[in-house]
Amino acid sequence: MASHIVGYPRMGPKRELKFALESFWDGKSSAEDLKKVAADLRSSIWKQMAGAGIKYIPSNTFSYYDQVLDTTAMLGAVPPRYGWNGGEIGFETYFSMARGNASVPAMEMTKWFDTNYHFIVPELGPDVKFSYASHKAVDEYKEAKALGVDTVPILIGPVSYLLLSKPAKGVEKTFPLLSLLGKILPIYKEVISELKGAGASWIQFDEPTLVMDLDSHKLKAFTDAYTELESSLSGLNVLVETYFADVPAEAYKALTSLKGVTGYGFDFVRGSNTLDLIKGKFPKGKYLFAGVVDGRNIWANDLAASLGTLKALEGIVGKEKLVVSTSTSLLHTAVDLVNETKLDEEIKSWLAFAAQKVLEVNALAKALSGHKDEVAFFSANAAALASRKSSPRVTNEDVQKAAAALKGSDHRRATNVSTRLDAQQKKLNLPILPTTTIGSFPQTIELRRVRREYKAKKISEDEYVKAIKEEINKVVKLQEELDIDVLVHGEPERNDMVEYFGEQLSGFAFTVNGWVQSYGSRCVKPPIIYGDVSRPNPMTVFWSSTAQSMTARPMKGMLTGPVTILNWSFVRNDQPRFETCYQIALAIKDEVEDLEKAGINVIQIDEAALREGLPLRKSEQAFYLDWAVHSFRITNCGVHDTTQIHTHMCYSNFNDIIHSIIDMDADVITIENSRSDEKLLSVFREGVKYGAGIGPGVYDIHSPRIPSTEEIADRINKMLAVLETNILWVNPDCGLKTRKYAEVKPALKNMVAAAKLLRTQLASAK
Repeated sequence: MASHIVGYPRMGPKRELKFALESFWDGKSSAEDLKKVAADLRSSIWKQMAGAGIKYIPSNTFSYYDQVLDTTAMLGAVPPRYGWNGGEIGFETYFSMARGNASVPAMEMTKWFDTNYHFIVPELGPDVKFSYASHKAVDEYKEAKALGVDTVPILIGPVSYLLLSKPAKGVEKTFPLLSLLGKILPIYKEVISELKGAGASWIQFDEPTLVMDLDSHKLKAFTDAYTELESSLSGLNVLVETYFADVPAEAYKALTSLKGVTGYGFDFVRGSNTLDLIKGKFPKGKYLFAGVVDGRNIWANDLAASLGTLKALEGIVGKEKLVVSTSTSLLHTAVDLVNETKLDEEIKSWLAFAAQKVLEVNALAKALSGHKDEVAFFSANAAALASRKSSPRVTNEDVQKAAAALKGSDHRRATNVSTRLDAQQKKLNLPILPTTTIGSFPQTIELRRVRREYKAKKISEDEYVKAIKEEINKVVKLQEELDIDVLVHGEPERNDMVEYFGEQLSGFAFTVNGWVQSYGSRCVKPPIIYGDVSRPNPMTVFWSSTAQSMTARPMKGMLTGPVTILNWSFVRNDQPRFETCYQIALAIKDEVEDLEKAGINVIQIDEAALREGLPLRKSEQAFYLDWAVHSFRITNCGVHDTTQIHTHMCYSNFNDIIHSIIDMDADVITIENSRSDEKLLSVFREGVKYGAGIGPGVYDIHSPRIPSTEEIADRINKMLAVLETNILWVNPDCGLKTRKYAEVKPALKNMVAAAKLLRTQLASAK
């Protein structure tokens, strides 16, 4: 019985790749040093899977930054601004595309489907000259082979690649990206022929866009592409892998009638409807790669239930043709539970990270083929599941009752937004184009040291509080010097915008090394929500009121919203997500009301990840948006008109959910906008009426570049062309935590100067 892993995390069990990348970018280590760390990580992963008995082991799932960018490099689709002159693409061009450089900005980054991973969006058009410019897929296959491991090389399929791209600057927005298929397939053929020559017997094409709502024209592109590749693929076994949702009936039909394809991979964790399609009809003699082990969460698999699913599938496709697999790449889960020495033993028994999921896949494959040596593994699993079901730590009656009581109301504030903005302006007395920042200020090495020492009990609470107060004071003084209108305290006491709150809420558990890649070298450590959520004590009131006492200017209270806490955590899978979200909303509501009582008049409730949780299929989106937006309103429905509620949202296409954003009914919304090049503003150009305050980011904080006053003023002018002067705010597009003060000070100085310049111009125009 065969087993397969769709993909594996690249960062390493202790974020080895992150540190190697950052050291290389800072010029502290060489390209050779970086390549050595990468090669060691790859070899240990291949050997680990081989040792666990996995038959179909993936290669080319490693990346120095992002797998879509790797495909762009493979196809030689480098935007002209990077000055690449052909030849094999090296680190310089590759990392310039990913991160920008001193003279040109990075390519756009956006969410990978509905995950918290970001990919670098290809910029394509009719004039792109494609060429085979990165031999990474073949090199990694050969590298594994030299170690004695025969792998399945993975490529992002040609159709998904084009559907995930965008027209480059200067190319018509309506440019049909799929018209480039004929230009990229010759390069895919070259790669396939080299892989064949190197001895590959299987090749995996990831085509996750097949789970989206695709029209017949797009589905035909799949048929055309794989028909065109058919002769190149002869002699190879070909797996087309899908994940993140079930495959719609039309797409299933198109996929399973592809000639030259040997096997199909499906996500049975988030795609239970695909089971019915397979029961209806599955092509004779083809392999089914059954994704029954969840690649996106950290809960131990219900092995008995998975075995039941697999046995049903075996009856349809036959024993020889069924392969046990993960539902998605394990990129989206933490690396190895072995490194969690501080996690409570009971909770630990309920979990499985990537390394454990590899073992689960193998155990299921063995059990299915009748091996008896898996009995102990299965009974330990059953015991852990039973303990989780009955554990008193999971259930809190009071929380359950409070959440149930929410059903009757839609929790709106008493008056409309324009009335509230008037009341707030009387109290806050802000200029037009008020300036603010999103929340965090740079986290210096010194600051991280203080937090680390406090956590390790090396310094006393008094010493810690004193150090943090000094840092807040420094940030407040800096903002006053820069003449920013609405201040923040800089969040020096916070490690992470979700973890910080989770640590103070009940129902959450934390890992030490449960890191997951977000983009490039940036990793996040999602909390684990295992039980009912409540807030035992105020969480931020002390720090926010301390900061407000240092200045006469308004100080923003800073909270993370319930939907973002939910979407950026590993969420319990034993109740619907919305129930957990309502519980978190009630906890944040208590905090908002306590901040208001403490004299904080501006409170920001970040919903950076609201868009991220949007289901991939249109039919499921309205329900999600309804409960997500409702959860946000629950948090602040009880405050006075004079309290200004801000929210902040990051990377994403908002255009399709703008009406839900308006329905959140925040007083001011700040939005990450600078990398997605005004896409956001087009919504307002198209006549959407927006009456609340809005601050589309005026510069990109994800890049070390310092924008000039003129550049920022130009951006603000573009915004003023579509937004009313009296609702526009001026701010960076995200928090400043990851930047250095040497970048932040000049950038903010230029931002304030740009706002003042425009105030003067607007006043004289009047």
